[in-house]
Amino acid sequence: MEGRLPVVWHEAYEVDLGDHVFPTPKYRLVMERLLQEGTIKEEDVIKPGPAPDQAIARIHHSDYIAKIKNGTLSPLEVTLLEVPFSPSLRESAWIAAGGTILTGELALERGLAVHLGGGFHHAFPDHGEGFCLINDVAVAIAELKARGVVRRAAVIDCDLHQGNGTAAIFAKDPSVFTFSIHQENNYPARKPPSDLDVGLPDGAGDETYLAALRRHIPDILERHRPDLVFYLAGADPYREDQLGGLNLTMEGLRQRDLLVLEACRSRNLPVAVTLAGGYARKLSDTVEIHCNTVRAARELV
Repeated sequence: MEGRLPVVWHEAYEVDLGDHVFPTPKYRLVMERLLQEGTIKEEDVIKPGPAPDQAIARIHHSDYIAKIKNGTLSPLEVTLLEVPFSPSLRESAWIAAGGTILTGELALERGLAVHLGGGFHHAFPDHGEGFCLINDVAVAIAELKARGVVRRAAVIDCDLHQGNGTAAIFAKDPSVFTFSIHQENNYPARKPPSDLDVGLPDGAGDETYLAALRRHIPDILERHRPDLVFYLAGADPYREDQLGGLNLTMEGLRQRDLLVLEACRSRNLPVAVTLAGGYARKLSDTVEIHCNTVRAARELV
């Protein structure tokens, strides 16, 4: 993992959702802070294009894609999505999927790459849920497998919420190992089983969380031996998150990032990082947690 850290980002990720708990300005604010402090440079930032429809269709059903394209989602489908649908949301989702594909490509080439976006793990093949229109990580895995550059992949999902869409998508695919560590008593109510789920009790803090990762991450990587790891570095396990009930500190989350990334590096496994969720009471806290993830990645290159 020598050289510069590739960082994927696009201004289309900042979608106007009105008065909503999902802070889409965070993507721009993270990039601006990292540039200002010198953690990354302008030449490190790579803008993706939208994922090809063919790549989206490897995961999502044609009728669902048509509804998104035509803007004909039903009221129930929009309710499940929990964000207002708009052409800009559609554009953002397609570019985010393209960004995660690109991040996977760069990780395979460079060892480690970070997407300042992505991680929309609640999207199913036939519908969106929980702010997630398209499952970008699943799309990226399917696309890279179809190209023949990846045979086996692992998803290390450290968002506060269980990755139900990703778990369901890859339930019958032994080439993709799905791991989710999350608050058990939280969204989603129905949790299709990942290959390994660690559901934590309300109020679990740094010690419990990090001990679970130390127990499971090395074993997952040793036994599955993926060609590529997708790491969902959610900021929402933070103790001040509006949608969460875990009790992690910023330092605990930083240690989490280092633990996952170092476990992969020590085994020479490429890692593609996505930011996933984060809804702290103070937007600046969410931004700082995401920046810490990139800083941890930068330390390792």
